[in-house]
Amino acid sequence: MKVALIGATGFVGSQVLQELVSRGHQVTAIARNTDKVTLQSDLVTLKSANVLDSEEVTAVVSGHDAVVSAYNPGWTNPNIYSEYLEGASAIEKGVAKSGVKRLLVVGGAGSLEVAPGVALIDTPTFPEEYKAGASAAREYLNALKTDTALDWTYLSPAIEMHPGTSGERKGTYRTSLNTPVFNEKGRSIISVEDLSVAIVDEIEQPQFVQKRFTAAY
Repeated sequence: MKVALIGATGFVGSQVLQELVSRGHQVTAIARNTDKVTLQSDLVTLKSANVLDSEEVTAVVSGHDAVVSAYNPGWTNPNIYSEYLEGASAIEKGVAKSGVKRLLVVGGAGSLEVAPGVALIDTPTFPEEYKAGASAAREYLNALKTDTALDWTYLSPAIEMHPGTSGERKGTYRTSLNTPVFNEKGRSIISVEDLSVAIVDEIEQPQFVQKRFTAAY
């Protein structure tokens, strides 16, 4: 397949790039600064683009079989709320205009329901430093649900997925739609490597078209 990967230099995107290449897919790695792409492969084409500009998105994703968006303006970005919504909307608009039907968006875990009608982000223990980004991701998910034209999928990672959970690729995971997947110890956790496995599995064999899902051990 030919896959356009937006955010190819990020924490998630860089690992998705490795997973796609390991399976033999042709990847256009899209980033503001492509010099940060460290993976060298004949399967990888580097393209620089400003994803806040839907016209630029259209230009770089046209002709692909699928688009994976791992866009994140940065958790420490003071404007993360507005920039995430602006970028996510521009990407969706740009993909739609390109004629590519398949879009997988890597979102956040904050909108997962930990109790009936109660999202993780609304619980007292949710970290304050992640609230702005998580709020934007939840708001965008609600907007994406109204898109009936694209074959979109929104993936919420496990509650715990950070640099401390990277480095291990088991190749296995469990899925759910709107509630977290917990292990026998009551933790919702996955490595970024195995989240990438779930992403590429969904691109290769779609199971959650026009749905949100989550993956964890």
